[in-house]
Amino acid sequence: MENYFEPHLAPDQLRAMSSIGLAHIGDAVFEILARTWLCAHGRATGRGLHQAAIRLVCAESQARRAERILPMLTEEEAAVFRRGRNAHVHTVPGHASRAQYGEATALEALLGWLYLSGQRERVNQLFCEMMEEDTPCR
Repeated sequence: MENYFEPHLAPDQLRAMSSIGLAHIGDAVFEILARTWLCAHGRATGRGLHQAAIRLVCAESQARRAERILPMLTEEEAAVFRRGRNAHVHTVPGHASRAQYGEATALEALLGWLYLSGQRERVNQLFCEMMEEDTPCR
């Protein structure tokens, strides 16, 4: 791969990647989308911007937002989501339940998988659906 800004990994490369690896990149994808969303909607400035981002990317928020998109997932996406939820994480933050953390990890794994497979439009579609109650992306 030569373009790390717009990756497109082959299916066999994605299958070989661990769920934690997918969640690792998916965490960054969700973070940049959330920060972009906050700036684009003028939701906060300065310290408030950082606090608003933290509230959006925390496990509880991600788990709640993941529930909104589950009915929209294809079979393949749902399989990646389940794979992420079943990842063996050893530490769970004190502010989230193990179930919430599992759902958040699953969401991140799905976003990482979609991003690395070059499906940025699908990432955006799912993100917009997750954010719909706050402000439509349309």
